[in-house]
Amino acid sequence: MILKIKLIPLFLLLYQISLNAQSKAPFSEMSLLGRSNPKLHSDSIPLLPEVGTAFLKMQAAARKAGIEIAIVSAYRSYDRQKGIWNRKYRSNTQQGLKPKQNIKKIIEYSTLPGTSRHHWGTDVDLIDGKQPVSGDVLLTENFHGKGPYVEMRKWMDAHAVEYGFIRPYTSDDNRKGFYYEPWHYSYAPLAIPMLKAYLQLNLNSLLLPEDLEGQKHIDTKFMKQYIQENVLGINKVLK
Repeated sequence: MILKIKLIPLFLLLYQISLNAQSKAPFSEMSLLGRSNPKLHSDSIPLLPEVGTAFLKMQAAARKAGIEIAIVSAYRSYDRQKGIWNRKYRSNTQQGLKPKQNIKKIIEYSTLPGTSRHHWGTDVDLIDGKQPVSGDVLLTENFHGKGPYVEMRKWMDAHAVEYGFIRPYTSDDNRKGFYYEPWHYSYAPLAIPMLKAYLQLNLNSLLLPEDLEGQKHIDTKFMKQYIQENVLGINKVLK
């Protein structure tokens, strides 16, 4: 309880600072859709400079507790997200999934290109680099039970907010959209105003390129539900 009393005012202060900054430097349509070429902190920390600085501070603090926070994925361009979508769609088709089943399967964890929070340079997927593991590291069981990243998850649960990082896809049963992702964190001071700016875009006219697999099976009704449940189906602190 004492921890929460100390941390919440800090977060709100950072949030207010970010809102003030937004009025001076609005986010471009291209950057919100992942179509720009943003300046990132570094090749090894592919996040916006402010986010990368906060990440390094958090990483240093975790290291003192014996945890080596490591980045699996951070900034992701529109084209890269489209490649992920198309690859999964083709793979699912080969396994016999019909178009609508295919799309439903993909959006359990993956986004339509142009709708990923990773486009913003504020979001990052993390593991404990000290723990050896083979295969797909971003699995829920790796962060719970006797998984290799349990201690990192517990440390992040207690301390991530001190550095501005919030988990968007929580295990809340009342949350709709993407499945629970214990590895995914958003840098709230920038991600909150970026989401607000993103929702002002005319998304129906900006998304769904002709070379997107399954595009003809994604209509206006689907997009409306997808935005409401998947884009907005996040931790309420980040809205």
